[in-house]
Amino acid sequence: MKPHVIIYTDGGASPNPGKGGWAAVLHSPEHNATREIYGVEPDTTNNRMEITAAIKALEALKTPCDVDLYTDSAYLQNTFAKKWIDNWQRNGWKNSGKDPVLNSDLWKILLPLTKIHKVTWHHVKGHSDDKLNNRCDELVHKAIDELL
Repeated sequence: MKPHVIIYTDGGASPNPGKGGWAAVLHSPEHNATREIYGVEPDTTNNRMEITAAIKALEALKTPCDVDLYTDSAYLQNTFAKKWIDNWQRNGWKNSGKDPVLNSDLWKILLPLTKIHKVTWHHVKGHSDDKLNNRCDELVHKAIDELL
């Protein structure tokens, strides 16, 4: 049986586009252990940072895991839950309007990680009463303030 990990992710840019930060909180119920990771990019967008947070969180896992990934990004969650990514691949990384998919470079990194780990995507309301989502938001701002 694969280890179970709960991951919360967040990303943002200020302004958008502008200085960006990403963050993730990884929690292993089995080991009662929590790890926080975060980083920045000097010129990016909210969406790129949301995707980057998921990439960095999944890359931080040392073995294949069953993952419950919580995000306040409908864009990130819907890409998998509504199978947009499957359509994009079938259409040669073009969207329904036949335009190139935005952030395809990051989707192409994230997609194989979702094959290594069994990811269940969950959407949470941002800036509400979800403690770990709020912690991710704090880390995003900390990253931007401290690292750029």
